[in-house]
Amino acid sequence: MTDQQVAHFTEVFNRNRATLSLFSKCSTKDELDIVRDAFFLGMASQLCPNEYESMRESLITDESAFDAIASSINTDKGLETTVTAARASPHWLDLVTAVHAVSNAVGSDLDGIWNTLEKGRLDWLGAVAAAHPLKVILKEALDKDKNKTERDEVDMKMVYIYALSLSIESLANESEAWRKVVGMKNKANPLQDYNGDLWDPRKEEWRPLDLGVQEAAERGGSSFQAAWDA
Repeated sequence: MTDQQVAHFTEVFNRNRATLSLFSKCSTKDELDIVRDAFFLGMASQLCPNEYESMRESLITDESAFDAIASSINTDKGLETTVTAARASPHWLDLVTAVHAVSNAVGSDLDGIWNTLEKGRLDWLGAVAAAHPLKVILKEALDKDKNKTERDEVDMKMVYIYALSLSIESLANESEAWRKVVGMKNKANPLQDYNGDLWDPRKEEWRPLDLGVQEAAERGGSSFQAAWDA
């Protein structure tokens, strides 16, 4: 590969970053797979013209595929319909293989890039789902407290951050350290024997836990505040 070819690949990749960023809108593995394959389609349209044109022609000549795509244009199902039709094309595997061949030739690991995004998203979705029941309890308590203060909300957010950390494998040591600091007997129930005076964010054990959860949220294409507000 020449420097010019590498530069072209980089340019095409950057043009398709918007498609990659859709991973942050996904709620399931199936939705993530659609975004991944839409990204491959976008890359192939500019890097692998022969394979892309063969697939495109197969969709045009397939009446059912053509009608499905045409009727889904400018709808929420447009991307999914197009990807589904492309996958059913006899030329889909050739297209994906060609994209990977080009990326490998320039030293780019597209699967590695995607797997990192996918894992980050799924890990975060799992953490949010696991901590949701506790978040509901925390927010209901805040809503019912007519005398609540900003500190009360900070306290509840700290509990939620801790709950999220329990599902983030890389934060196992940090969550355990915090459990010990606040004298928590049951790590799965931070509200049991809760002592607000011990939940002090100025303690040195809190910062790595707090930052770790925020970083996990970023890897998942989200933020802690977005999870709290949802």
